[in-house]
Amino acid sequence: MSINAQQAKNIAKVLSDALPYIQQFSGKTMVIKYGGNAMVDDELKRGFARDIVLMKLVGMNPVVVHGGGPQIGNMLKQIGKETEFIQGMRVTDSETMSIVEMVLGGLVNKEIVSMINRHGGRAVGLTGKDGDLIRARKMVVSKHDPGMDAPEIIDIGHVGEVESIDASVAEMLVFDGFIPVIAPIGVGSDGQAYNINADLVAGKLAITLNAEKLILLTNTPGVLDQDGNLLTGLKAEQVDQLIKDGVIHGGMLPKINCALDAVRSGVRTAQIIDGRVEHAVLLEILTSEGVGTLIKG
Repeated sequence: MSINAQQAKNIAKVLSDALPYIQQFSGKTMVIKYGGNAMVDDELKRGFARDIVLMKLVGMNPVVVHGGGPQIGNMLKQIGKETEFIQGMRVTDSETMSIVEMVLGGLVNKEIVSMINRHGGRAVGLTGKDGDLIRARKMVVSKHDPGMDAPEIIDIGHVGEVESIDASVAEMLVFDGFIPVIAPIGVGSDGQAYNINADLVAGKLAITLNAEKLILLTNTPGVLDQDGNLLTGLKAEQVDQLIKDGVIHGGMLPKINCALDAVRSGVRTAQIIDGRVEHAVLLEILTSEGVGTLIKG
């Protein structure tokens, strides 16, 4: 299909405007947490894969960390296993952990790898067990109701926190021209597998890799003020004040805290972007407007 002169001019301008960003970020590592609608909508999935491949082709080093909560939930439902959540976290017994490993480390991870490779990339799938990538410890959850003398410790099973990251395997893959795709499963000192929040893994990995950017895909436009307007270009101190004022609350808090931890630990910027927008990753990296909230230290 042919294009007219105005369309050609618009395309040329988009490519020209992207050049300074390509030059700025060439050779830099970007850690992208992939989840939400972008993982279930077919067109968004294809767009994400193309974005990641293009980033690599123009000299950036994307590293993908993915979630998979809905897919785990669907598989548990298929086998007739009830899912229980405590303080927003899935209670994960041994049987559930086996399903988590199968879904995250197998089905979801390999689908993302295949999708990126199908669009011309060279992706390699990993879990935190590979190369001792993610060392984990059991997450301790407590409840302290009024009238209780001491907090009640709640056992939520194989749910973990990041203890440490050895990114040498991911670094080797990046150096050799591959795109690491990482499932957030860690391993404890006793060899036990743990399911870890993907945002937390992405944040800690970005710090370990001394990444230029941490990008968290969400199902929201980003951080909004009290009037529903998108906030961006925020310094860490401004974010602290927004939390104190109650503007940032609820489900956005874990992502914000992850972003703050990253920028305060050497990651240049963290972005919380709207994964429901097609090509959101490229729009955030290669345009001045972006599609979310940028946070800097």
